[in-house]
Amino acid sequence: MHVYRTHTCAELTRENVGDTVRLAGWVHRIRDHGGVLFIDLRDHYGVTQVLCDPDSPVFSEVEKVRSEWCIRIDGNVKARDESLINPKIPTGEVEVFIRDMEVLGKADELPLIVFGDQEYPEETRLRYRFLDLRREAMQDNMKLRSDVVRDLRQRMWDLDFREYQTPIITASSPEGARDFVIPSRLHPGKLYALPQAPQQFKQLLMVAGFDKYFQIAPCFRDEDPRADRSPTDFYQLDMEMSFATQQDVFDTIAPVVAGTFERFGGGKRVDAPETWPQIPFAEAALKYGTDKPDLRNPIEMQDVSEHFRGSGFAIFASLLEKDGTEIRAIPAPTGGSRKFCDRMNKFAQEQGLPGMGYIFWRPDNDKAAQVIARINEIEQNSTGMAMIAVKASDGQTIQGDRSEVLGRLRDDLESIEYSVEAAGPLAKNIGPERTEAIRQQLGLGVGDAAFFLGGKASDFEAVAGRARTVIGQELGLIDEDRFAFAWIVDFPMYERDDEGKVDFSHNPFSMPQGGLEALDGDPEAVLGYQYDLACNGYELVSGAIRNHKLDVMYRAFEIAGYGRDEVEKRFGGMVKAFQYGAPPHGGCAAGIDRIVMLLAGEENIREVMLFPMNQRAEDLMMGAPTEPMPGQLMELGLRVVPKD
Repeated sequence: MHVYRTHTCAELTRENVGDTVRLAGWVHRIRDHGGVLFIDLRDHYGVTQVLCDPDSPVFSEVEKVRSEWCIRIDGNVKARDESLINPKIPTGEVEVFIRDMEVLGKADELPLIVFGDQEYPEETRLRYRFLDLRREAMQDNMKLRSDVVRDLRQRMWDLDFREYQTPIITASSPEGARDFVIPSRLHPGKLYALPQAPQQFKQLLMVAGFDKYFQIAPCFRDEDPRADRSPTDFYQLDMEMSFATQQDVFDTIAPVVAGTFERFGGGKRVDAPETWPQIPFAEAALKYGTDKPDLRNPIEMQDVSEHFRGSGFAIFASLLEKDGTEIRAIPAPTGGSRKFCDRMNKFAQEQGLPGMGYIFWRPDNDKAAQVIARINEIEQNSTGMAMIAVKASDGQTIQGDRSEVLGRLRDDLESIEYSVEAAGPLAKNIGPERTEAIRQQLGLGVGDAAFFLGGKASDFEAVAGRARTVIGQELGLIDEDRFAFAWIVDFPMYERDDEGKVDFSHNPFSMPQGGLEALDGDPEAVLGYQYDLACNGYELVSGAIRNHKLDVMYRAFEIAGYGRDEVEKRFGGMVKAFQYGAPPHGGCAAGIDRIVMLLAGEENIREVMLFPMNQRAEDLMMGAPTEPMPGQLMELGLRVVPKD
């Protein structure tokens, strides 16, 4: 017999009844039923119920075990009584009577309970991550992550891509985030950097003639933390291909991503890759207020400036007299109540804005208003086929499932004569003709609302995007049973900071649309062959067709303030390589952590990472970062300068 186990805790079935077996695992739960001890014994694979009574030669020892002790037991497999079968687990038809036991590892008092769904502060969970990872949900998340990585890797191999490993220690590169730097012992005063991405190396592989490359690559960026981003490191599916257009990259990676989501998405709908829209960056910013829109939400914002220009609403009218300003509307189907509008106005104030103007459209008939209110309440709050009972306009009760009741209420509404009138502070100021024109432009009807923000788009666009999301959530407009993908294309190559300095807005190694000639005009008008893939409000993939021509590369960096000498110093390897027959090439990288986060239904990326840092980029379990030892500093020729 094996020294630790003959079976895992998920293997025993009715066919094993009568067998003598050995199991090893953790004490998941202990129950004392009148002197009979029942233990749920857990390992990585599942749970088996083992039991012990005073007839067992080790009963007194079993009485001493506690939760999360690691033990080994020998025993006989017995069939459970029919009334005690547990159909929820594979081993639910059997149990093991303990004949012998060995304690492999005792456990002190637990700082967090592994069994159950208790909530603990994140600090506690990260400090004792080895215990947190024993929990079923975390085990499932990490197994899902492993399965997703394997699936992505196999899909790339099936497309004739080969996996190559690129260096982990390299030179610093301006790729949009801060580097983690490493001082060199052999070269005092000089630094290496951990790669933000394998960007330059994969391009050099294309110059070297490898044609199709991929890698499950670790990336390191010293970034501020967010719920959907690690502040230190992450993994991505990195790929590059030669002689490829932007559409070639889309046609290659989209089926890979779609296939993984179909396999691990829990039955949620995944639109066919050929139907994924390609939305220009400027259009995405206008309609959704973000370059990673959630297309499960049908709300699209629109510019309604002309309806407020010269209107009686002085705030918006005066704003529009300034250059670069606009008024944007956020439609809110079924949001036509003053209570909801006031709640969204408060949301805008919480985001740091003075508020949001609003108009809502209501019937001039009380009976119609009551029917519309019932329709909206059912649409926002009830799902499935549960029975619903409501009053019709004549006082009679309408009863049935959700679809049936909504249909009969809409028929009831059509039988009532009413006119649509606009309400709200804005409606009073701009008059009925302008409010009707706005309603027609937005395609809204009775019972709907619209919210308005004005000024320079850069000042309110992000808040407008968040408001769109909140409105969609509160009104029940988001299709939760879907993964909705969209390519965002035509990113601007450059942007200006508050002081007017021009810098790259995306990947600096991208080919500008129009080539060298495009770089002679306004930098902010230059578009790049750069693209992102958004899914359900998250950026999953980012990539570009690369700039492989030296004259274009020099000019592109010159506009961002990097002279020829600096380019050659920073990117000497690429500069040399491009002198020897560089092919056109392009690629992308898909964020594995975010993919798994979406598939697992989590909202925090740390739930799908084995040993993440906290929001202050600290490893509470290992105690990192640590203060350097004096000997280390001396060896590296460094000293720490305290901050004031």
